[in-house]
Amino acid sequence: MEDIILWLKYLFLGIVQGATEPIPVSSSGHLIIAQKLLGLKQNGLSFEILTNTASLIAICFIFRKDIARLIGGFFGFIRTRKPEYKSDFLFSLYVVIGTLPAVIVAALFKDQIEEIFSSVHTVSIALLVTGVALWLIRNLRGRKQDGDLKARDAVLVGLAQAVALIPGISRSGATVISSIAVGMKQETALRFSFMLYIPVSLGGLVLGVSDIAHDPNRSALAIPYIIAFITTLIVTYFSMRWFMGIMAKGNLKYFSYYCFVAGILLLIFM
Repeated sequence: MEDIILWLKYLFLGIVQGATEPIPVSSSGHLIIAQKLLGLKQNGLSFEILTNTASLIAICFIFRKDIARLIGGFFGFIRTRKPEYKSDFLFSLYVVIGTLPAVIVAALFKDQIEEIFSSVHTVSIALLVTGVALWLIRNLRGRKQDGDLKARDAVLVGLAQAVALIPGISRSGATVISSIAVGMKQETALRFSFMLYIPVSLGGLVLGVSDIAHDPNRSALAIPYIIAFITTLIVTYFSMRWFMGIMAKGNLKYFSYYCFVAGILLLIFM
């Protein structure tokens, strides 16, 4: 019976991770809250890496055509210098530029950030900050498409992604908000945000392989981890599809309401 309860807890964590990773409400913050409510404490980064990998697979599947086109365009322009490849080449280059701030900050300060900010109180404040940011850009409708981006745009969005290393600050929220703020259209903002997510998550997976290999709970929690992984994979797919529809309609204000309510309730009750 205890095993079944444990499996259900990890099923719930997978649902939380999958549902919140694509949308601007902070998956890391929600996992902290969920683990506290369920009485679970993760030692090390194995669980975080596994669930993030599941979300990464789902998101790569959804954007597989964009990824293939951008890779082809990037190397096609390098080989041929044909103008039809230039837009995809520059977009890919800006994804690399936008990735660098988060990589640098994570390499230098990730442990300190997690130690200082991984509390429910911090998550509640961060959710309120995210809510304010979402509210401020709720009516913005940019004009920049993929071929209109500049290096400055990539740097600003990349800095926002670095700030999202703080638990409770949504990565997708920070990058979508900043992308819209620098003038991108909704569709371009969504694509750029999740193209930035891919290299950061891949880097985290590569760096975290040793954490998984040396996890003392790996054998005991194998089944719960597998349950969480599969659940996260499936739920991320449907959550991402839903969020794409929300972005197309420009209804980000509803996430702002959610962040305000969730942040205030956490401050009062937790």
